[in-house]
Amino acid sequence: MTNQEDDKLKAEHNKEAIKSRVINKKNYSYMGDAVLGSIDGCVTTFAVVAGSMGGGFTAGVIIVLGFANLLADGFSMAVSNYMRSRSDREEVESARKDEEEQIDKIPEGEKQEIREIFKNKGFSGETLEKVVEGITSDKKLWVNTMITEELGLQIEGPRPRRAALTTFSAFLFTGLIPILPFVLFQRELSTQFVISIIATGITFWVIGMVKGVVLKRPILWSGIFTFLIGSGAAVLAFLVGYFISQIYGV
Repeated sequence: MTNQEDDKLKAEHNKEAIKSRVINKKNYSYMGDAVLGSIDGCVTTFAVVAGSMGGGFTAGVIIVLGFANLLADGFSMAVSNYMRSRSDREEVESARKDEEEQIDKIPEGEKQEIREIFKNKGFSGETLEKVVEGITSDKKLWVNTMITEELGLQIEGPRPRRAALTTFSAFLFTGLIPILPFVLFQRELSTQFVISIIATGITFWVIGMVKGVVLKRPILWSGIFTFLIGSGAAVLAFLVGYFISQIYGV
């Protein structure tokens, strides 16, 4: 480790930095929703474009199918994310009510559960009893501990509407890119398709690099991997469109 890296590590572990990091950790990040929406939007819309080209459709048909997919699939994905987020929240609230009821009815049993949880973490003797007493003296803390430690649920989850809007916005933004060359450039269909391929490929690469930053993985490899996945989906869609058009004489 270099001196610069050592200094950076120390700076990240001073009192104020730790406090800020712990507080921010409780706040849900919607970056994952944005990345997921971006990848799906770009992949599915370009798959429609590639499939349409393989099927020998005109630019007008590609535009119609592209926008129909963009809005319908984007809305569907946003609704799915909304329902998932809402379901997660409802699960946490249901668990909270159950734990509060159990604490009221059988406090000693619930206290023993806290004891067992922290005993398994390596606490024992007087230290263990102090931890148990400290947690069970605050009912909200007690309930939250049971929810996260016993049930394995995440208390601070996403807001359903915000998660859905983030996904939908990201889907629309990147999903437009494969279609725009057919809308903006009055050129031959093959030229429009080439422009769409280049623009979409760059978008795949950028999304992959952003995903790498979010997940703290190698940025270059993440970009390449996402590019390959998107390219694979596009080739598959093109081949399906081509063979179906040949079979049915479209």
